Amino acid sequence: MNKKPNILIVNDDGIESHGIARLAAMAANFGDVWVVAPEGQCSGMSHKLTIFSELNAHEREFPAAVRGAYSVSGTPADCVKVALKSLLPVWPDYVFSGINAGFNAGYDIAYSGTVGAAMEAVLHDIPAIAFSTQHDGSYEITDKYLLPIAEELMQKSNAGEIWNVNFPGCQACDFKGIIRGAEAAPSFFFENDYQKSEREGKIVLTPFAKLLGPNDAPKGTDVWAVLNGYIAIGRIKNALYR
Repeated sequence: MNKKPNILIVNDDGIESHGIARLAAMAANFGDVWVVAPEGQCSGMSHKLTIFSELNAHEREFPAAVRGAYSVSGTPADCVKVALKSLLPVWPDYVFSGINAGFNAGYDIAYSGTVGAAMEAVLHDIPAIAFSTQHDGSYEITDKYLLPIAEELMQKSNAGEIWNVNFPGCQACDFKGIIRGAEAAPSFFFENDYQKSEREGKIVLTPFAKLLGPNDAPKGTDVWAVLNGYIAIGRIKNALYR
């Protein structure tokens, strides 16, 4: 890279999440970093935008060397849009989304706010990378491989597509390697179901997730990879991109 890039960091877990602090600290090795993230938890928001109400943005202190950090009272896609239109003094060369607490693999990609934010970047011709890891806070493999994978994918990034990276939650002794070109599994990792009950004359549906096991997805797919000790790297293409 000939010039120091400008990098926008966003997520769907909120500006106070551990993952976004790790991602911003890593990105600072490459260039100037700005953080624009939701005020709180926004998982499952996909590409939702706020249209009929105001958005509030607040400048925030941030535990990494960034040029500026803002929380926004909106969705992950809102954060990218307002960053580009109103908050950032520069146009970013890349958007990094994550690090999400929970895999964004298989059919769950469709619901992901992490991927939704990356897709908003793609719609503005900005290369994007989405990063996710196991939902229990296991960062051993993530911390070791995050920087070299980001550097590799920045050099390979093209307009119109998202690199989607999922890190396993295993320990280093159980790590098997990296699967590049992993396809999305034809299944959900977080398969939602609902516990049905009645309360005060209403039907109450409480969601809960049925998680897949290591042998519950086709071999070589992204879900299979992360459940069997591999980093999964795949691409998500925007069908609307010209």
